[in-house]
Amino acid sequence: MKSDVFYTDLRTGFNNSLLDKLTRLMEKAGIAKIDFNNHYAAIKMHFGEPGNLAFLRPNWAKCVADEVRKLGGKPFLTDCNTLYVGGRKNALDHLDSANLNGFNPLSTGCQIIIADGLKGTDDIDVEVHGGKYVKNAHIGRAVMDADVFISLNHFKGHEATGFGGALKNIGMGCGSRAGKMDMHSQGKPVVDSAKCIGCHRCEKICAHSAPAFEGKKCHIDLDKCVGCGRCIGVCPVDAINEGVYNSNEILNCKMMEYAKAVLDGRPSFHISIAIDISPNCDCHSENDLAITPNVGLFASFDPVALDQACADAVNAMPANNGSALSEAHEHTGDHFHDVHPDTSWKQGLEYAESIGLGTREYNLIKVK
Repeated sequence: MKSDVFYTDLRTGFNNSLLDKLTRLMEKAGIAKIDFNNHYAAIKMHFGEPGNLAFLRPNWAKCVADEVRKLGGKPFLTDCNTLYVGGRKNALDHLDSANLNGFNPLSTGCQIIIADGLKGTDDIDVEVHGGKYVKNAHIGRAVMDADVFISLNHFKGHEATGFGGALKNIGMGCGSRAGKMDMHSQGKPVVDSAKCIGCHRCEKICAHSAPAFEGKKCHIDLDKCVGCGRCIGVCPVDAINEGVYNSNEILNCKMMEYAKAVLDGRPSFHISIAIDISPNCDCHSENDLAITPNVGLFASFDPVALDQACADAVNAMPANNGSALSEAHEHTGDHFHDVHPDTSWKQGLEYAESIGLGTREYNLIKVK
């Protein structure tokens, strides 16, 4: 059976703000069907790496938290620490980054809890039923302590998975540092020395001192490398590439299994905000020009259908002039693949469907 995905555009009036439209979208999508009464509700979102300006504003989070509170729930915002060096690698830095980007109890209407604790080690091993690659997922404890799970994500491109939507927000985002290492561990990068310009950006971004230099040329110490791929994303000349041909595909599969571990056995609801659709993840300390115009707001109980609907809607949009999409070598109609040819987001959704996370078939229902 097809799943219902609810959608509203970004047109507003004098008495009809985007936050009003998000509230109506949640209500029409049926969020009140969930029993929130005196239950803890984790609202999983990305607080944005310092320097990035494409992340969701805290106003969106407050709208969701207010709705949960109105329905009797106890909402909190949450995310897990990152594997790589940056502004969110431990809970103190993570909270500082969230505060810097405008997230605090006054702006969001609820508290922030970093789910995997101070050093990213406070996690729970959760069995993945039917998992092919992961038997036990390492999930941030606060995520699993919640009674209800809500995903609030910024829908955008991603350099390893094609796009980042609901399932990436859940699977990768709820993994502790050990969990993220587990998901990234399949492939380790290699350096094309002919392209390497010796800029040392890979060395600065690596948390494990894996990039090593002989003269001005880099090579990767595979004994230290955990396969997180941050060096690939930061290299300005594309000298670093995946060393395993199918590592992105296996990353997608592991990420979907982590999402299944998070969602199995409790009520959940999913919201995607498809605006400022940058080509790369909000984990970057910068954001490139959006690849298409803004699209709208989406919500569903089915994260697979939600991601598919958002991908279809973005792919139906024209490329923004001067964006990475407009400058791509190919224009196949699959914007995410055109920007990142080594990725396969369709394979990820197919695998998610195969393990029972939802269906790619959907009914798109417009909300005014």
